[in-house]
Amino acid sequence: MLFNSFEFALFLPTTFILYWFVFQKNIKTQNVFLLSISYLFYGWWDWRFLSLIIFSSLVDFISAQQIEKSELDQRKKLFLWISIFTNLGFLGVFKYFNFFAESFASLMTSIGLQTNSYSLNVILPVGISFYTFQTMSYTIDVYRGKMKASNQAIAFFAYVSFFPQLVAGPIERATNLLPQFIIRRKFAYEKGVDGMRLILWGLFKKVVIADNCANIVNQVFANYETASGLELILGAMFFAFQIYGDFSGYSDIAIGIGKLFGFELMTNFKTPYFSRDMAEFWRRWHISLSTWFRDYVYIPLGGSKVSHGRVVFNIFVIFIVSGFWHGANWTYIVWGALNAIYFLPLLLSGRNRKNLDVVAKNSCLPNLKELIQMLFVFTLTCFAWIFFRSESVSNAVRYIELIFTNKLMPVNYNLFKYYLPFFMMIFMLLEWASRKAGFNIWIAELKSKSYRLLIYFTLIYFIIAYGVHDEINFIYFQF
Repeated sequence: MLFNSFEFALFLPTTFILYWFVFQKNIKTQNVFLLSISYLFYGWWDWRFLSLIIFSSLVDFISAQQIEKSELDQRKKLFLWISIFTNLGFLGVFKYFNFFAESFASLMTSIGLQTNSYSLNVILPVGISFYTFQTMSYTIDVYRGKMKASNQAIAFFAYVSFFPQLVAGPIERATNLLPQFIIRRKFAYEKGVDGMRLILWGLFKKVVIADNCANIVNQVFANYETASGLELILGAMFFAFQIYGDFSGYSDIAIGIGKLFGFELMTNFKTPYFSRDMAEFWRRWHISLSTWFRDYVYIPLGGSKVSHGRVVFNIFVIFIVSGFWHGANWTYIVWGALNAIYFLPLLLSGRNRKNLDVVAKNSCLPNLKELIQMLFVFTLTCFAWIFFRSESVSNAVRYIELIFTNKLMPVNYNLFKYYLPFFMMIFMLLEWASRKAGFNIWIAELKSKSYRLLIYFTLIYFIIAYGVHDEINFIYFQF
């Protein structure tokens, strides 16, 4: 079930009414209801995959309890590894088995050895990369003593399957979200209004910005051999806005829905395209994933408190693994490696925490230096996105080659809808205004109610009149 679908337009208000007016008697009743509608939401794609999320939840629930009860370190480690292997095993079979099998066969062929290539004819369960990381971090935190194991099965299962963020994040930590399933929730009008603002903003990002950009991106990348140099550049730029509008739009909607049901989900994006260096970009892009890899991979490897050689190794590990997390394709691995190369000079020179405050914190506009820095970071990001979007590494390399060798002009202006630059300008202006506090907070702080209503109704009009209403999947559903 998509957030931008007719079914969800019926599902959300119905669920909201039942949640607050029928199942509000006690916390257990609400949690049972949330668990049920979350499974309904997830099973809408393919009910057979419910068995995976139920089994993963059961393994982690029992493993965490056994870790807490055990007195022997070896027994604690045993149940920790049961949890890790179960979750990574699901990922390995459904997401990566064919990639490794095909890569091994190609390697053998390249050295003159013939081997049979085996593959599994399986469908990738939607959201598997998100909920496996969420449940895995729970058992790790229990093992580390950062939290107590839950003894409330319904609350835990509802935490794992919470429908707003189940299939595309944010990847929540149990330390933040699980306690919210245990305390009594009361509807707060202001929180509900905040949630509706975020849902509206997220829908605008998705159906007006991302999906309109997708029409251009798909045509440019499908016909890059015959595209002009300028069209290729614009294709990469529009993909940068497509993936940001699509993914951050999903996160905004998820966080907004969470607020409607009395939950606070973590912020996943903080205007990343206004970053002045790549370290700042990664503090602002897909925050739930980047902090996950920091806490559960980078720091256990030694972080930056090791030799320079080991620091280089650690950085490449987390960025390449992060790239591989996105999909079973060498394009994602190259994308991750490129970002490691971007990031390393900052870390090794001690400049990775230079830009901790938002850009132009005390002014309305950036100065010339900040503007150049933001444009440089955006250019590096767009270059890396070419690999992320391409079907193969060779296609990406060819795409980049043609940017410099094809004629700069002409441009097929029929490809670029006349109204899209206007929407992009509106989008970037609202993003810029939101850079300090976030869209919903910035709008809430406007003193004039008339201005707030003007923004709301303008966004609603744009969504209805110019949004793409073909129920296009969110990009990160495939990850």
